[in-house]
Amino acid sequence: MKATSIEIIEILKKAGHEAYWAGGCVRDMLLGIEPKDFDIVTSAKPDEIEELLEHTIPIGKQFGVILAIQNGHNFEIATFRSDSGYSDGRRPDAIEFTNAEEDAKRRDFTINAIFYDPIEDKIMDYVDGQKDMKDELIRFIGEPEERIKEDHLRILRAIRFKNEYDMQYHPDTYQAVKKHVKLIEDISKERVKDELNKMIMSKKNSGQAFEELFEVEALELIIPELCKLKGLAQPKMYHQEGDVWDHSLRALNSLTEEEGDPNPLPENPPTIALKWATLMHDIGKYDTFQADEDRIRYDHHSEVGAEMSSKILKRLKFDKKTIDRVKWLIEHHMMVVPLFEMPDARRRHWFLQPGFEELLEVYRADSMGIIPMDLSMYEKLKKLYRHEIAKLKLMPKQLISGKEIMSILGIEQGEKVGDILKEVRDKQLSHEIKTRKEAKKYVIAKMAT
Repeated sequence: MKATSIEIIEILKKAGHEAYWAGGCVRDMLLGIEPKDFDIVTSAKPDEIEELLEHTIPIGKQFGVILAIQNGHNFEIATFRSDSGYSDGRRPDAIEFTNAEEDAKRRDFTINAIFYDPIEDKIMDYVDGQKDMKDELIRFIGEPEERIKEDHLRILRAIRFKNEYDMQYHPDTYQAVKKHVKLIEDISKERVKDELNKMIMSKKNSGQAFEELFEVEALELIIPELCKLKGLAQPKMYHQEGDVWDHSLRALNSLTEEEGDPNPLPENPPTIALKWATLMHDIGKYDTFQADEDRIRYDHHSEVGAEMSSKILKRLKFDKKTIDRVKWLIEHHMMVVPLFEMPDARRRHWFLQPGFEELLEVYRADSMGIIPMDLSMYEKLKKLYRHEIAKLKLMPKQLISGKEIMSILGIEQGEKVGDILKEVRDKQLSHEIKTRKEAKKYVIAKMAT
């Protein structure tokens, strides 16, 4: 991808145009991070870009942005421009094609406005972005309030960049974020969701990012249900880490592996569903709080929290698959320990659930969010799970198919068919059903129920 981006720059330069890497790839390169993609800025106009490159898509041609597809890679190529008027708080009302310096000055943060010529090995920095990198500062370019009014999402982006790159805010940037935080309400839910996902999936300081969302009162506008965990008491005999909010952030942070961590993450990277389920696993505790004679309790908080999480994620326009997985993980995060007391067949049923490995990791994160931390039950259950799964891989062939069940019972494909298949499999594993004939007999008996 990097080599192809250089090829494109060479094509543009040979045609007499300026062309540089821009934005995140330059920022990451200067910070010693491998860039994920390579955006290009150029003096070439959109029509000229389309003429010079073979395969292009005019994704934002009215704003001077062309998508180029070359060697199987996608590259955004933008013409140098200046903007004027942002009546919708997102897109410029008008643009004017200009030069590299003016293009840099219309961007959001200084660390995102550095250009680099990979052919001549030359940096173009018109906004002191390199100095702010050295000082580890997140700073809006020019007047902070104007940058925020141009695109309200920059409020959330400031918080994300500050934490993702382990920096600090320039005082003017922080004050502008606090002053204009209510503008978040005007951002589309889809854009808010995307920015929150980037925060929660960051390899650094995801918990701190949500702490700062709370501090600047942004979280109250986005997920007010989470704010209620702040100051919510826990029984000190089990939780010495603080309130439910402190516990939740500690649990979330446990999914970010630090160097030298004695409790490394599982082999598969945490998914978005796992991260959100971990952050919100105790979100039902506020509504179920009870202080009885014995101790503080939150009876049925997992079921209440599951329903709450579903409403929150629907509100933020998450996809159904993620919503369902997060809801399932939260609903069942308290049943992990009871697995040891279940009959073998019932425990196998849980082990075979598509989300069980993530459920196990929610339990791990929950345990790591507690002081004193105890992972002994997690390790014991993980060992049991791996042992059982290894045996299940040797499971004999399926005795009956879904189509056969539909034919026998005269029903359409649906949840009931899947439930019966699971029942037959569980009984096969427990040796209650051993032959196709016995499997069919079991299904026929279902006709009476």
